Amino acid sequence: MSKITLYAHPRSGPSYRVGLALALMSEPFAFEIVDLPNGGGQKPEYKSKSRFGQVPCIQVGGDTIIQSSAILEYLAEKTGKFGAKNAIERAHIHEWMYWDFDRLCPGLFRSRAYTLGFRKAEPAVVEAYRQEAEAGLAALESHLAKNEWLALGRPTIADISVYSGIFYAADGKFDVSKYPGISAWKARIEALPGYGKPADVIPAASRA
Repeated sequence: MSKITLYAHPRSGPSYRVGLALALMSEPFAFEIVDLPNGGGQKPEYKSKSRFGQVPCIQVGGDTIIQSSAILEYLAEKTGKFGAKNAIERAHIHEWMYWDFDRLCPGLFRSRAYTLGFRKAEPAVVEAYRQEAEAGLAALESHLAKNEWLALGRPTIADISVYSGIFYAADGKFDVSKYPGISAWKARIEALPGYGKPADVIPAASRA
């Protein structure tokens, strides 16, 4: 079976999402950095793999898969880990992944980008994304105050997906410690075998 190659950038939240999934699933992979700040995502060679010029992207044999949620779906099915056993379970996992993409990560990741200077925006726009993130965190806390995991009563790719945004929340000046349910869930993920921070699971992350 072909070994996976992960194309990513060490500071990318979605890249960490896939790197963490690979680590938790004990799936070996090779790594190639995409130099996004210097236009690496738009180079023809890379865009032949990732049509939108984004990271992450994985290559498996002669095929490539883009978009972190699609990659997590593939990895769960390939490894038989952190995924669904039937259509109903798959739908419940998707509920959280789609919600994350729509309601949580935009606010968290944009706020992080504004705080660290990756993006610029008018103060009203910055505040709007911050409020969106706070609303998402409140909704997540409401669920995790009563449940150990997001879906199915066990860790799934939904947890991996949402966790990747929560991990970087402090970069956007969000204090996750004020949410006890999220904090306890975060600790449970970090106790899973194979868990690692970006520098542990994405080669070169510590040097970026």
